[in-house]
Amino acid sequence: MDDKHTRGTSAGRNDPHQAARLRDIEPFYVMEILERAFALERAGRSVIHLEVGEPDFPTPAPVVEAGIQALREGKTRYVQALGIDALREGIANRYPPVCRPPAERVAVTPGSSGAFQLIFGSLLNAGDEVLLTDPGYPCNANFVRLYEGVPKLIACDADAGYQFTAAAIEAAWTERTKAVLIGTPSNPTGTAVPPDEMTRIVAAVERLGGVLIVDEIYHGLTYGSDVRTALHDTDRAFIVNSFSKYFGMTGWRVGWMVMPPAFIDGITKLAQNLFISTSTPAQYAALRALQDDVIAEFERRREVFRQRRDFLLPALRELGFKVPVTPQGAFYVYADCSAFTDDSYAFAIDVLQSTGVAITPGKDFGRHRQREHVRFSYANTVDNLREAVERLAEYLQDKVPAS
Repeated sequence: MDDKHTRGTSAGRNDPHQAARLRDIEPFYVMEILERAFALERAGRSVIHLEVGEPDFPTPAPVVEAGIQALREGKTRYVQALGIDALREGIANRYPPVCRPPAERVAVTPGSSGAFQLIFGSLLNAGDEVLLTDPGYPCNANFVRLYEGVPKLIACDADAGYQFTAAAIEAAWTERTKAVLIGTPSNPTGTAVPPDEMTRIVAAVERLGGVLIVDEIYHGLTYGSDVRTALHDTDRAFIVNSFSKYFGMTGWRVGWMVMPPAFIDGITKLAQNLFISTSTPAQYAALRALQDDVIAEFERRREVFRQRRDFLLPALRELGFKVPVTPQGAFYVYADCSAFTDDSYAFAIDVLQSTGVAITPGKDFGRHRQREHVRFSYANTVDNLREAVERLAEYLQDKVPAS
């Protein structure tokens, strides 16, 4: 049987022609949880989804209508590689006047994932190291590996808010280190880098001769804390953001980055070759999302997320989960489950099977203490969160260690 008949089989998946990098790029383990959750639902079980990192609100109607109108008007052709001018200008104007970048430094990308591909494609040579927080968003390490870089995971504990400090970066730096990637607020922890620490981080990375990349895709979804863009401190960092989270446009696949001036020509060239351009009707929908009446709706939704966090966080602590740092943004609680298990992956599977509550195991977010942690997403209604807590309370009754 020739190779074309082995696609999808075990033999096909182990074809010796596959690139070595595929062995190093790990799957999203949450997808197994999701598939099991869907199977339970197909069998008639009630499942409460606290595993998915996606806003549960629909894209606002005016944004949807703008996308439809773009289609009606025939706005379906290729556009500029870095995005339509009006959207680039609108994005630039989202930033405070004191650090507002010119629109020419804004690149519209196919989701934030497209931005990271452009960044690492423009930065990395084979063997270059990129420092990443552990725990952190798993795809970031895979983007580094895709471009033949070396992801270097640095353990970050609760005493530093699960975030980098300037001192930690300096301690981890080697002659091979090229860049540092920070998520603030972070997935999976929801924690943010304090402004004064970000100032020190910027100074440290620039003194060491590296490049700073700051993932700000959860900006907007912050709750009473002082979270500001790293553009306040530098115009030599890459700043990544997206219309997926605060703007609730996950499936539209529109992200952006603010790039250092020296990279404009190189990023343009890569975008032309890799993507040609981001979806044209989606860009017009995103442009509508920046207008004041729609922003008012996003702000209302942000308050709903805050209320959910303020319900779920104390409830989880009451159940016996340890959450030493209050999440300042995003819609996640990264909880220490070591009171109940020494294997968070098996724990997540059993919780789903026993209670119908779907959560994400720590192994999706790195190696550091991953067996002791699970992530809860509160992108669900308070009623569903309350029901999930009640199911967990019953499940955990015989698992809480004797005092």
